[in-house]
Amino acid sequence: MNKIYINKREISDNKPPFIIGEISANHSGSIKKIFNILEVAAEIGLDAVKIQTFDPNEMTLDFNKREFIVKNKFSTKSWNNRSLYSIYKEAYLPFKWHKKIFLKAKSLGLTLFSSVFDEKSLDLLIKLNSPAYKIASLESLHFPLIKKVIKTKRPLIISTGTLNIDEIFELNKFLKFNKCKNFSLLHCVTQYPADFKNLNLKTIQSLKKKLKIPIGYSDHSRGISSAISAVALGANIIEKHFKFSNKDKTLDSHFSLDPKEMKQLIIGCKNAWISTGVSKNKICLDEKIYSSYRRSIYAYKDIKKGDKFSSNNIKVIRPNKGLPPKYLNKIIGKKSKKNIKFATPITKELF
Repeated sequence: MNKIYINKREISDNKPPFIIGEISANHSGSIKKIFNILEVAAEIGLDAVKIQTFDPNEMTLDFNKREFIVKNKFSTKSWNNRSLYSIYKEAYLPFKWHKKIFLKAKSLGLTLFSSVFDEKSLDLLIKLNSPAYKIASLESLHFPLIKKVIKTKRPLIISTGTLNIDEIFELNKFLKFNKCKNFSLLHCVTQYPADFKNLNLKTIQSLKKKLKIPIGYSDHSRGISSAISAVALGANIIEKHFKFSNKDKTLDSHFSLDPKEMKQLIIGCKNAWISTGVSKNKICLDEKIYSSYRRSIYAYKDIKKGDKFSSNNIKVIRPNKGLPPKYLNKIIGKKSKKNIKFATPITKELF
């Protein structure tokens, strides 16, 4: 399987999952809030933090025509009965803040990159020397934009929410045709929050097997269990929305993790990765000491030379100094070669 690098951090099966905290709309329109999130991210050990770079005027039209209005479609009530433009305007991260945000992350030793949604945003991120780029699910078939991002030669991560398997293969083919080598795809369900029954995490395994590239998971479900399960199924990247406090109320807050939860996610994902290990063909060194306490066959009473072994004088007990239990029925009826004391392990030399 191929590997990719973001700021010299290897992303592959040989390394723990690369965990990204997505700020999205959780900045609440405050650069101070973003700085607070970055500081906490560095403190708890996130591998990276991601922002979203877009111009609402490049995303949609400020127009009240029917198709530009979100009706009561979503469980996220704050998204309903309003225009697409008003939602994106609320989530908008001002371009003039970006340089300060990148400098702040650098001062903390924290990797920061962004989702890019349009050429104007890409131009800004190129100037800021973004170490990687993310393409959101709803932009994943925006091939003209993706082609321009490929030309930056930076690592590229693309979410695949709303794509069927044929569209994922089409995307993979497009990336390889355009000589994009340093990329990863993220399994994703575009639902906020995502129902557990819709997650289909086994997709991670099938994509890794078919595409031979690092595959990750962008998680919109509540809690941390799905992300940890994804790592156990081979996810090389975990992306999860991140907020500064559980008191925050934003467009994304109800499916975002607070710092305490994110720390638990980091620990859980790394432990899940360690736990997957390799396919077992022998016991580990730490387990060997316990094997001596398996059951074996022992003398249950004093046995005289010439006596027959029976269920009355031998028994399967712990520890493991005698013959394995599978020989019990073969031993019963055989004669003892010598006197055997109580609690002596039964070995081949005794019959």
